[in-house]
Amino acid sequence: MECVLNTSPLPSPSASPTATAAFGHAEGVSNDEFRAAMSRLAAGVVLVTAQEPPLDPDDPMAPAGEDVGMTATAFVSVSLDPPLALVSLREGSRMDDLLAEQPLWAVSVLAESQRHIAGRFAMKGRISDRLLFEDIPYVRGEVSGAPLVGGALATLELRTEQRVPAGDHTLVVGRVLTARLPSADGGPLLHFRGRYRHLG
Repeated sequence: MECVLNTSPLPSPSASPTATAAFGHAEGVSNDEFRAAMSRLAAGVVLVTAQEPPLDPDDPMAPAGEDVGMTATAFVSVSLDPPLALVSLREGSRMDDLLAEQPLWAVSVLAESQRHIAGRFAMKGRISDRLLFEDIPYVRGEVSGAPLVGGALATLELRTEQRVPAGDHTLVVGRVLTARLPSADGGPLLHFRGRYRHLG
């Protein structure tokens, strides 16, 4: 979608909240303008995974919690020493709520052949992720216990160091505990202008 500049005058300080909301933001950029501009920034695609804590953590025989996965493009390295990375989660999302209580999580950097995985875990409104993992090859992280997707270009396991509220999202900064390169084949899966793409 093309970015159309809004040339309407800025609302005055005395403008009603309704008028400001219709315009977008007092600073002069609307949600659609911001979204369209950022869609021009190509981003890698990852699957963020974590395992819910058992219902009774004091009972060693209690069944393990459910695996949860979420497709993300806002995942970046933060620091080399110590090794830190960050993921941005929509506030109140299932993954945001889970990582508020589960400090261990994992990231699989998806290859261009794994578009179906990205699309599957980007679906909204699902109640359970159990069936989504059924036909996807994965191993469990040695530290996090979270699923690491087979064939991914890279996998990382992390422990949350900091959670930072940022507008309608939460920035989760994690210390990288393991980093592996399970597959050297293929290129990365990218997201650009609202669609999944590949290099070339």
